[in-house]
Amino acid sequence: MANLKSSKKDLKRSEKARLRNQSTKSALKTFVKKARSADADTSPDAVAAAVKALDKAVQRGIIHKNQAARRKSRLMKAVNAKGS
Repeated sequence: MANLKSSKKDLKRSEKARLRNQSTKSALKTFVKKARSADADTSPDAVAAAVKALDKAVQRGIIHKNQAARRKSRLMKAVNAKGS
């Protein structure tokens, strides 16, 4: 355990951030899963929601921009393959 007061505060702060980030990452997985399994009618909306969520996570520094780009690329590839 940390000795300094500021270090103790840092631990609390990082724990809150970890839980917040964990929640967002879990939500990202859900968005992508819904977009992959959506039927033809709801697919564009689900894909748009997934892309928006990924971009938002990058803005907030939760995931790296290259990781978001890779996930979006794989999602689009899967959706396009399913459509044809």
